[in-house]
Amino acid sequence: MSGLIGKKIGMTSIFDENGKNIPCTVIEAGPCIVTQVRTEEVDGYSALQLGFDDATEKSATKADLGHAKKAGTSVKRKVVEFKGFDSEYKLGDAITVEQFIEGEFVDIAGTSKGKGFQGVVKRHGFGGVGQATHGQHNRLRAPGSIGAASYPARVFKGMKMAGRMGGETVKVQNLRIYKVVPEKNLLVVKGCVPGHKNSYVIIEK
Repeated sequence: MSGLIGKKIGMTSIFDENGKNIPCTVIEAGPCIVTQVRTEEVDGYSALQLGFDDATEKSATKADLGHAKKAGTSVKRKVVEFKGFDSEYKLGDAITVEQFIEGEFVDIAGTSKGKGFQGVVKRHGFGGVGQATHGQHNRLRAPGSIGAASYPARVFKGMKMAGRMGGETVKVQNLRIYKVVPEKNLLVVKGCVPGHKNSYVIIEK
């Protein structure tokens, strides 16, 4: 599945041909440099490794510097492999936002905003006790009984309880591309994309 690495710029809204206000996300997509070409003969599968966003040499390891030097480019902050490119690419080639066309649909994956340690009402949508059930009457946002007794004498894995929320990889599918701005490497897609501003996202066709 071919694609690009991008960076979430933020959200805006545009009006369509019917005058309807459409919420959109603006993404800086590429240009991405081919930093490695995987082949069936050598690696057992075909793929392209793409790098995005220049990093400083000071922050890079010697392995990263050698890897980038082989491709004739600078060290990249984000490196991702993609399969299924139609065209043939060589080491050091640049892939731009021009591979996308307006009106097509893409899948976008990113890391959701971290929300820290949250209770069951926010994390799992519990309704609170409301003077009704769960074995309590005066702690409205507490989880209540979790079911353990002399049998099973333990808490089952996967029980919905308080804990860390967010900070997970989330993929949103079938987002329509409303605008492609090649001169500024921008994509405008309908709807929202996971992650905070300036976070990396992976766009797949």
